[in-house]
Amino acid sequence: TAMGMSAAVIFVMVLSTAVTYPIQRFVLEALGLEYLQTVVFILIIAALVQLIEIALRKYMPALHAALGVYLPLITTNCAVLGVAILNVDNGFNFIQSVTYGAMSGVGFLLAITIFASLRERIEFCEYPRCFEGFPIALISAGLIALAFMGFSGLKIW
Repeated sequence: TAMGMSAAVIFVMVLSTAVTYPIQRFVLEALGLEYLQTVVFILIIAALVQLIEIALRKYMPALHAALGVYLPLITTNCAVLGVAILNVDNGFNFIQSVTYGAMSGVGFLLAITIFASLRERIEFCEYPRCFEGFPIALISAGLIALAFMGFSGLKIW
């Protein structure tokens, strides 16, 4: 399920960056409508998510059923909108925007897969009863966040 959700998010991120770049550059900026950026981007992302939901329902009904209500929630995923807006803010060209979208999706895949594996592992581990449920999930998420913060210290020249 985590891999299917990640594939859908990667698909939406790549397509949304590919669609929002020309709309931002050739429509919004050309007409002086930059203030509509967020609304337009959300509408584009919502339309793409609906297309994915229709395709999954038709071609992969088991995955569609497994994702359930979480599939439409990709529309409200701040990472998808954030990638589209960051591409504009950073002044990326089309190729850089699409690459940034794809690699952000791969980062999402990594994070969601780690959390899914951790959640499954927690179900079969023994720990004090007072940590049962949300507390152990929160502690685990904090430790994973610390591990991800280690990536920010790496400098590749």
